[in-house]
Amino acid sequence: SHMFDFDKWQEIWNTVQQNKLRTFLTAFSVSWGIFILMVLLGFGTGLQRGVEADFASDATNSIWMRSGQTSMPYRGMKAGRNITMSNADFDKIRTSISGIEFAAARFFCYGEFTVRYGKRFSSFNVLGITPEHMQLESQNPVSGRYINDLDLLERRKVAILGTKVVETLFPEGANPIGEWIDVRGILYKVVGIYDDQGGEGELDRIFIPLSTAQLAYNGTDDVHQIMFTVGTAGVKESQAMARQAAELLAEKYRFDPEDKRALFIWNNVENYQRFVNLFAGIQVFLWIVGIGTIVAGIVGVSNIMLIVVKDRTREIGIRKAIGARPASIVGLFLQESIAITMLAGYGGLISGIGIIELISWALVEFEIEAPYFSNPEIDLTTALAATMLLVLAGALAGYFPARKAVKVNPIEALREE
Repeated sequence: SHMFDFDKWQEIWNTVQQNKLRTFLTAFSVSWGIFILMVLLGFGTGLQRGVEADFASDATNSIWMRSGQTSMPYRGMKAGRNITMSNADFDKIRTSISGIEFAAARFFCYGEFTVRYGKRFSSFNVLGITPEHMQLESQNPVSGRYINDLDLLERRKVAILGTKVVETLFPEGANPIGEWIDVRGILYKVVGIYDDQGGEGELDRIFIPLSTAQLAYNGTDDVHQIMFTVGTAGVKESQAMARQAAELLAEKYRFDPEDKRALFIWNNVENYQRFVNLFAGIQVFLWIVGIGTIVAGIVGVSNIMLIVVKDRTREIGIRKAIGARPASIVGLFLQESIAITMLAGYGGLISGIGIIELISWALVEFEIEAPYFSNPEIDLTTALAATMLLVLAGALAGYFPARKAVKVNPIEALREE
């Protein structure tokens, strides 16, 4: 029952009483250290979640390609030629690159598109798409369905609306499914409403079948964007797949596969990995800063304890003279430093978590739209790790003074007056 020895705690309390200011200052530095660590880690999580939410708007394992204009001369062709992809390119990429999970093509209906329903009208982005666009944009139909293969085949005049479009065009509570909307003079039947994890910016679009868009708005088989997901492929494999796609098109349209302006490739696998690495680095940095601050506090605790040992040399000598085991003397000092560190640290821990919770609550309560920042939080593991760190730190702080106490020679101690 060493831990609950009342006399011992009484002694600890007396020591603390004698050195009020010193104990307070040290305790405060430990507390501050852990407080800062918690706040930093909470913010780290908030940042990470914010950026992750930004990535969630598209599949993170996807590669997006958009054609542009050549910027390098190649095999006798001069720079500045426009490259336009076609349905055939989409089919070829989809079928000849192994490892593709989902693939989609898009056609942008450029220009102002006024869309009407009854007396209401507004302008929206209208895009021609293929069915697997749903997986690439991480979209899901809230009601109705998505564009399907039959729509493409029969060039049906059907449309999928974002939830924002519905709010603008339809009266509160109306069911748009089955209604007809007028898109720049052509009537489309609404067959589905989608929601997008990417949030607000993605919800004011209207999607129609790719083949319908091509026929209605320029009579060709142009494709403006081709995108595909790479399954569980890592960064290296995804880069190889992107290169393969670029080479296929470069071969056909005679441009340099290295020409970054002829074909814009956006590799989400690569970007996401870069971001993951960055945050791993930030986490490490935050822990180093936090631990540094805590160490400063620990040195303080250790110093107080050393002074205590000096003050109590005589008493330690008496204890040893009457046969106290070294272990019990070490125990005394360890307990004292762990007690101070834990109490102080726990205060810092709780207030740090409190601040983060408060910020988290305020963001939701006042609907603050912070770009790249959402739902900061300290997970239990982090809090537990921090607590463990505190116990360890306290023990470490008590170790040196305790060692000094054990080395006290009883005879000399008793001589000291």
